[in-house]
Order: sequence, then structure tokens, then C-alpha cells
Amino acid sequence: MTTARPSATAWSLTAVAAGVLLVGCSASVHAEKATTPKMSKDKLANTVAERLAATTGQPKPDIACPEDLDAKVGTTTRCKLTAKDGSTLGVTVKVTSVKGSRINFDFKADDKASPAPN
Repeated sequence: MTTARPSATAWSLTAVAAGVLLVGCSASVHAEKATTPKMSKDKLANTVAERLAATTGQPKPDIACPEDLDAKVGTTTRCKLTAKDGSTLGVTVKVTSVKGSRINFDFKADDKASPAPN
């Protein structure tokens, strides 16, 4: 059975309408062991996608993050949600605290989606 996936625009409208669009959403994940702990870009993308799905009650979206997330308070990165129709929605991730190998971060989706390329 195929499940319809909302467009990035639908994600934006859903969040705004619900007043929940990840304002103040946060996650906490154990970092990989390294000199400076960090979370891989794939683990970050998966964690953000899971939290978005749980928060909105929608299917897990396609999220891509460009870089690993350093375990340093204040570090930010921009991930991208790509909808089935090709439209995109930016997601800002910011590290709020680090405790040992645990990275706590907040994330917020942009208010407006970018249309799919022609």
C-alpha cells in the first residue's frame, strides 16, 4: 500500500496551522566517539526526520544534512526536507547542550517552502 507524502508546502502549512512547526522541538542523541564528539550527518538527518514525523503525525520525511554536527553548544547546520514533488523546506539545527557524548539540539523548519525546480 502506498502512502501519500505531503509536499514541503503541506509540511509548512501543517506546522503553521498547528502552531507547532518545530518551534522549540528538540532531540538528544549520543555522539560518536572522537576527539571532538560529533553526530554523523546521516544520523542527524534520520533523527530530525523521526522527530518531524512524531511531531506532525505525518510520514517520515526525506531529510538530508550537509555535514556532521559537532558537539559544541551553539553549533548550527542547515538540513533540507525534500518533498515528493521536489519542493524543499530548510530545517535549522542548533546544539543546545552537550553532556559527555550526548548532544541535545533544537530544530526549526522554515516558514516557507521553495518550489520544485522546473
